[in-house]
Amino acid sequence: MKKTVFITRKLPDEAVAPLREKFNVEMWDSEDEPVPRTVLLEKAEEAHALWTVISEEVDRELLGRAKNLEIVAQMAVGYNNIDVATAKEQGVMVTNTPGVLTETTADLAFTLMLAAARRTGQAERALRAGEWKSWTPMGFTGQDVFGATLGIIGMGRIGEGVARRARGFEMDVLYHNRTRKIEAESMYGFQHAELDDLLQMADFIIVLAPLTDETRGLIGKRELGLMKKTAVLVNAARGGIVDEQALYDALRHGQIWAAGLDVFEDEPIGLEHPLLELPNVTALPHIGSASIRTRLAMMKLNADAIKDALEGREPANRVV
Repeated sequence: MKKTVFITRKLPDEAVAPLREKFNVEMWDSEDEPVPRTVLLEKAEEAHALWTVISEEVDRELLGRAKNLEIVAQMAVGYNNIDVATAKEQGVMVTNTPGVLTETTADLAFTLMLAAARRTGQAERALRAGEWKSWTPMGFTGQDVFGATLGIIGMGRIGEGVARRARGFEMDVLYHNRTRKIEAESMYGFQHAELDDLLQMADFIIVLAPLTDETRGLIGKRELGLMKKTAVLVNAARGGIVDEQALYDALRHGQIWAAGLDVFEDEPIGLEHPLLELPNVTALPHIGSASIRTRLAMMKLNADAIKDALEGREPANRVV
C-alpha cells in the first residue's frame, strides 16, 4: 500500500510529479487560500508526510493525531510554526529549505532598504493618484544609501549576502550575531558590534535573525529609542522580532525615518493595520524568497526530503 503525502497548498505539477510516481499524493486545491484547520487535522491523521508552508500550525494537537506521520517538510528556512520539540518526541523528522533562497532573500532585503530610504512606494502611489503636478526641489527626498553605515541583526547566510551587496554601495557594515563571523570579518571587512552600539551607529538596520524565544520582541521601544532619527529599519526575518506598536509610535512621531517590512506578527496583515496608514512604511506581503527559480528550488528540496524519508533514507536539511 502506498504511503500518503498531504501538501497544504496547491503547487505546480512539475514540483509534485516526482512524488506522484511513488506515493498517494493529496493536495489542497488553492494556492491563495490556506487549508482550513479542520481539513489539515483530518488529513494529518492519515498522512505519512506533510508538505507545509509557514502559515500552517503544526502543533502538539496535530502531531498527536498524526499517528502515521514520518516527516514534515517545510517550504521555508524558518520553522517557528512547527512544534519541533513534540516532533522530536514522536520521532517525526522536520526539514526546511536553507541555502537555495539565500541570494533571492538578500536581494529583497536590500530592495526594501533602498525603497524605504528613497520613498519609492510613496512616490509611486502619488504618481498613480495623479498627484504629480510639477517638479519640486525637495519633493520625495529621502536618505542616501551609498556610503552609509549598515547594521545587520542576524549574520547568517542571508545576512552575509546582504553585507556583500552593501560593499558595492561602499557601506560600512556592522553586525550583531550570537557568534562572531571571524572569517567573514577578515574577508569582507564586516565589524561585530553589541546590539545597542549597532542601533546607535547604523543609518540602516536590517533584521535577519530567526524568531526564537530570545529574539521575540528584540526590537522594542527602548531599542527604537537608540536609533538615529534618520534611521531606516528593515525587517525581512519574522514579524514577531519587532514590536509593531512600538514601531508604529516611533514612525508616527518621527523618532526614526522609515521602515521597510516584508513580514508581520500576524499574516496576512489586515488593511486596517495602523502601520499601513503611515506614509513612511514600505510594506510587502512576505515575498523574500519569491523568485520563480528559487521557489521551484525550494519545492525540489521538499520533494527530495519527503521521498528520502518515506523510502528509509536520511533526508537533507533535517532540523530534527
